[in-house]
Amino acid sequence: MNQPAAQRQAPRVLTGLPKRLVEGGYITERDVPAILGKAKSSNRGFLECLVDDGMVDDVIAAHIAAEEFGLPLLRLSALDRGTIPTTLNEASLIKELRAVIIKADDTRLSVAISDPLNFVALDEIRTRYQRAVQPILVCHSELRELIHSTFGQDDDSMNFDEFFGQIEVEAEEEDDGQDLAVDEDDAPAVRFVNQMLLEAIRKGGSDIHIEPYEKYLRARLRLDGVLREVAHAPKAMTEKICARVKVMANLDVAERRVPQDGRIRVKVNKNKKIDFRVNTCPTLFGEKIVMRQLDSSSAMLGIEVLGYEPEQRRLYEQALAKPYGMILVTGPTGSGKTVSLYTGLNILNTEDRNISTAEDPSEINLPGINQVNVNPKVGLTFASALKAFLRQDPDVIMVGEIRDLDTATIAIKAAQTGHLVLSTLHTNDAPQTLTRMMDMGVPPYSIATSVTLIIAQRLARRLCQNCCAPADIPHEVLLSEGFTEDDIANGTINRPVGCNQCNAGYKGRVGVYQVMPVSENMQRIILRNGTALDIASQATEEGVDDLRRSAIKKVCAGLTSLEEINRVTKD
Repeated sequence: MNQPAAQRQAPRVLTGLPKRLVEGGYITERDVPAILGKAKSSNRGFLECLVDDGMVDDVIAAHIAAEEFGLPLLRLSALDRGTIPTTLNEASLIKELRAVIIKADDTRLSVAISDPLNFVALDEIRTRYQRAVQPILVCHSELRELIHSTFGQDDDSMNFDEFFGQIEVEAEEEDDGQDLAVDEDDAPAVRFVNQMLLEAIRKGGSDIHIEPYEKYLRARLRLDGVLREVAHAPKAMTEKICARVKVMANLDVAERRVPQDGRIRVKVNKNKKIDFRVNTCPTLFGEKIVMRQLDSSSAMLGIEVLGYEPEQRRLYEQALAKPYGMILVTGPTGSGKTVSLYTGLNILNTEDRNISTAEDPSEINLPGINQVNVNPKVGLTFASALKAFLRQDPDVIMVGEIRDLDTATIAIKAAQTGHLVLSTLHTNDAPQTLTRMMDMGVPPYSIATSVTLIIAQRLARRLCQNCCAPADIPHEVLLSEGFTEDDIANGTINRPVGCNQCNAGYKGRVGVYQVMPVSENMQRIILRNGTALDIASQATEEGVDDLRRSAIKKVCAGLTSLEEINRVTKD
């Protein structure tokens, strides 16, 4: 018998270094899952993520780690670098292992590492040189500087030619004889495109916009949901830049009259690949290109890091644990709906379930799930894919988006006949989702008996915890914005400042949610053709926070600013 998801996931018990840091007041217990998830997805150590994000001072982190693991601590500023055995330190090995041999004799090697859990490096050096290894803990920034100054390249830097020599062109139909060689005249365009891709990966940008105008070409990067200009290029480079992207995405270089879709795969290292979804669109002065970064690791971080309030998370997990019914996620494009759905699918992704998805296109690849890209040109629509799924013994079905009555009808029938169905709609909030389905022509009784949970969401920029400062906002203004007296008395209201570790005072994003279970009273409202206002009033009576109230809670928790929630939630 399957246990509900909430019962299957035991609460995390802190041990080791995370426990020491929490007890010392350097981070909170709530921070730990997000840091662990980020470390795993970026192939970095827990300590490295803390230091890089400015959450803990480098020297303090090294001292705590040395005490916790019983390792000797060395300040590299006191090391005579002339004694480092450079012949044993191969540049390629140092870059991969993030470790430097600082002393050697016939039987033992002393190895400087900044991550006490970097056992891979210690084992590799021990095996390669057949000597005992003594780990020496050093500060992360000092190790990076040592690698850069002594061996010419730090562990994070990357040569464009080396990096993009590893690009893999992936498409359904690819000519075996396709020539990806670059003419000398095209080299500036190649470097421009390479730099944009690398900039997006390094900074965590979600989208790259390459836009041609009458006298120049502009490149913008969407960072934490906001577009920022990052580069210009001469007008003469427009066609060559566009052609380069098309070659990489396996598109038709000669076709400039209609939009095209493709994909570029970038190999970051041996274990991590990142896809970019590419779309071209003809404009007045050339083709505009948008490349969206698709990182499958975002769905593996876990529900605890998405920003759900405890009660909202409980309701979502409770709905996921049901054997049938429909869960709908709603919000504008770019609000994180796909990540929310795939986080739920990741919880459900067990050996005893058959899970199938139909998307346009699949943005996140998740092993164990059968994913289908719809293709209306050949008759493979959401509706036809759903019909096929129902003949394949499904347990869970995910539909990328309910766009028409046919898709909605089949999805509802699936939810009513013993299947769990997840999908999205484009509406402003949860109550409007129910009336939107009625507007599409779905009978009210079908909606009332199939939909179990609706999640409306937005993404707000997260304040940089390294530089944010208390906000001086008049009491009357806060009350007019929807804050209560308790919010003002007990909350921590901060404002963005800006530092060298963030983007204008913000770093990353946090979800803002309205999680609304469809209760019996709401079902009665639906059956009598009630309006979205009726449903919203009933939701408020039942204690469901709307998007604005949920956003205010994020401000009071010090996670985002009043200006930011006004940007994403205020009418």
